Amino acid sequence: MSFTIVEQCTARLNRSELAVPGSNPKFLERAAASKADVVFLDLEDAVAPDDKEQARKNVIEALNDLDWSGHTISVRINGLDTHYMYRDVVDLIEQAPNKLDLIMIPKVGTASDVYAVDMLVSQVEAAMRCEKRIGFELIIETALGMQNVHSIASASTRNESLHFGVADYAASTKARTTNIGGPNPAYHVLTDPDDDGVREVHWGDMWHYAIARMVVTARANGLRPIDGPFGDFSDPDGYKAQASRAAVLGCEGKWAIHPSQIDLANELFSPSEKEVTQAQRIIEAMEQAKKEGKGAATLDGRLIDIASIKQAEVVVKKAEQIAAK
Repeated sequence: MSFTIVEQCTARLNRSELAVPGSNPKFLERAAASKADVVFLDLEDAVAPDDKEQARKNVIEALNDLDWSGHTISVRINGLDTHYMYRDVVDLIEQAPNKLDLIMIPKVGTASDVYAVDMLVSQVEAAMRCEKRIGFELIIETALGMQNVHSIASASTRNESLHFGVADYAASTKARTTNIGGPNPAYHVLTDPDDDGVREVHWGDMWHYAIARMVVTARANGLRPIDGPFGDFSDPDGYKAQASRAAVLGCEGKWAIHPSQIDLANELFSPSEKEVTQAQRIIEAMEQAKKEGKGAATLDGRLIDIASIKQAEVVVKKAEQIAAK
């Protein structure tokens, strides 16, 4: 273990994160009754420019009037390059004080972007004498943001999570795709010909590098890595495949841009009963090994050691977090 200890952000269940346009009051009401762990009310991309001010009013009304118990509540503000952003922050905190858990900052490009929002939020919170301290969700969705992801992740003690915004990232990097997430048939390799001259096609994951880099950066700074949207909500199998590979890489959850994706995310980012049982057995086996003065043990014909305990504890802790909800 390094002498440098990574401070962990506020612990929150973040398996599913439902995106809800602030311009639609009916959607806001439905979101409050959903099973999503986190709900972010959107003032940015899902809202047309002419609807920005009304959407802000809708969100403030929803924060004050709807029952959000059982959810972590976030609002995605408009970008720092717009004239809507400062009013989003000021009005949200002044008109719905202590209602927000998180603010989602889109298209973060540099650490200075986070600093700027932190300064504004801190000033308004102090003026309103807010008791609840708002945390930050940061979307990495540009080449600039990915280049500076390490400094962005450590830019504020409010930071809680990094999110991969695949669509804007694709546009920023000029990737040859128009899908919102998912694989691309052109991103593949061919095997060598077999004896009959047949060559197999193996699709790759064109987003692997970006997500893996985000996960490492998030974990190195005590933050939650969250996979972003999957645009085809009529394809549950495709969503499950993308969510599963994100979970394997270390993501804690994934966006749901449609209510049908909430249960999928909650299931895929929850350890199964079999996995929890196995993790508990590993912990018990190592506890017995310690009593016998051993640093390692065997379980079901496999070696387990201190690293095995750390892996098992992650699974058990997640199960306890889910049960507590």
